[in-house]
Amino acid sequence: MTSTNSLAPPPEPPAFHLTSIDQEQLSLPDSAFIPHSWSSLRTLIASNRLEELKRVPSSLRAYLAWSTATKKKYGSITNFLLRERLRWTPLDGEGAEGPPRFAVKSTIPFAEAEDFKILVNDWPYGLEEGVRHIVVWLKHPLEVDGEGELVDEARSAVEEFVEERFGKRAREVGGDVLWFKNSVGLQSVRGLDHVHVLMRDVPDELVREWVGEV
Repeated sequence: MTSTNSLAPPPEPPAFHLTSIDQEQLSLPDSAFIPHSWSSLRTLIASNRLEELKRVPSSLRAYLAWSTATKKKYGSITNFLLRERLRWTPLDGEGAEGPPRFAVKSTIPFAEAEDFKILVNDWPYGLEEGVRHIVVWLKHPLEVDGEGELVDEARSAVEEFVEERFGKRAREVGGDVLWFKNSVGLQSVRGLDHVHVLMRDVPDELVREWVGEV
């Protein structure tokens, strides 16, 4: 009979929800991974098949390990982002129940630069060469429907912001821009609203202008 003291502890749950596609990626070598082309990104975003966006297997494993360690150190990924990357202070203090709330200059999304922050994505999807991935973080949430999808007014606000802030400039230099917002079920970071922006063939100096880093 095996002593209960010798039983191995149950494995820790993953640091964020893994889709069936994520699970499959974890079993693959990097050599089996095909980076997302710009045309495939456009198709997946246009058809709202965002669950099919994949990371390089080794990058996904590293992201899971980093997320687990970061949660242990900071309590949550949200706490890490607030302290180290966004440097925003919630009105109710860190660790309060529910999504953090912030003092904002405007209740209109993207109307004031102090109410959002643009950062390079530290853990991008597996993208073909020349495609960059940045994230726009917001202090106040965008309105979504019961399925967690943006309502029309919020979608129009994001579309206008992305076009004015990134799209026009990108196309001036021969590049292009796409954007998407994951529904709650696909978000690895919840509680802080954010929009993903993908850009193709945009020079470093322009990305640096937008985010202040590369």
